[in-house]
Amino acid sequence: VDDPHPGQPYKGGNFYAFLPDNKDGQKTAMLLKKAFEHGLTFQLKSCDGEERVTWGLIPHKTSWHGGKARNGYPDSQYLREVCAVL
Repeated sequence: VDDPHPGQPYKGGNFYAFLPDNKDGQKTAMLLKKAFEHGLTFQLKSCDGEERVTWGLIPHKTSWHGGKARNGYPDSQYLREVCAVL
């Protein structure tokens, strides 16, 4: 529905995200799975005249390091914040 250019090819990619292996991380993983199944995890965007798959509006931790500013850990509020979004 939100495809900027329906019927046109687009580039995919490799996407990685990290969650702690604890009770809250496992709960978040289940919510993220539901979001993925409903098509909410990724979006298509135009970039330099090319359609690309990008992260959607749900925040993901893409690194174990770097803190909140770099989408990494440590970030003591992340699980609470992402669950509120989900």
